[in-house]
Amino acid sequence: MHFFCVKFKTIRAILFILMVSILLSVNMGGNVAASVYFNNSLRKVPVYYVGTEQKQVAISFDAAWGADKTEKIIEICNEFNVKATFFLVGFWVQKYPEMVKKIHDNGFEIGTHSNTHPDMTKLSSENQKFELETSMNLIKSITGEDVKIFRPPFGAYNDSLISVAESLGLTTIQWDVDSLDWKGLSAMEINNRVLNGVRNGSIILCHNNSDHILDALPIMLDRLIKRGYKITPIGELLIKGEYIIDNNGKQIGKV
Repeated sequence: MHFFCVKFKTIRAILFILMVSILLSVNMGGNVAASVYFNNSLRKVPVYYVGTEQKQVAISFDAAWGADKTEKIIEICNEFNVKATFFLVGFWVQKYPEMVKKIHDNGFEIGTHSNTHPDMTKLSSENQKFELETSMNLIKSITGEDVKIFRPPFGAYNDSLISVAESLGLTTIQWDVDSLDWKGLSAMEINNRVLNGVRNGSIILCHNNSDHILDALPIMLDRLIKRGYKITPIGELLIKGEYIIDNNGKQIGKV
């Protein structure tokens, strides 16, 4: 009887692994998030980082409150010949349209960070769509370009949110390296976190108006470049064409 129980558990484990393997082998379009199993439940996953052998990373700035340091961030990046990604909240776009234009005109990528920065997992799918469409339209009214990427406020997401984003042509983006700059960390502490966590394909999270970002950013860019990393907008880092996303949020190109 004991042998039968052990054998049954082994077979069940093998079947579960096979099920996950089959699921991860399903063809996924370039703008479609993969579905994977978490604790036996199926759920959608955004991109946390990109599986690549290239020494390439992306730096992103979430912008929801304040714009005092944004122009200087642009200047610092330009000094290092680096382009980053800004995720903008709709009310920030309305308050600082000239800054949005400056970000765009300097060749930086712009994604949406919602319209009012709510916890979007608590919204209906209709209200999730309204949040995204409103912010996308605000951004496009200034840049003239469609928005293609989205970062959920607070990093909070659910299947409904990712599905709504997909329906609007958006790829949902998280991060695998959190600078925690919003906590008031010093420039040294920010860079220790980033440089200790970065790897090929990393997406680094920063904020445009954090206390010490202007001190931290030149050091960050200098050290990443000296380590051989190419720093690009997220859109250039993402895999084009068919891909899957594993349960760690790693985007993997299909062979």
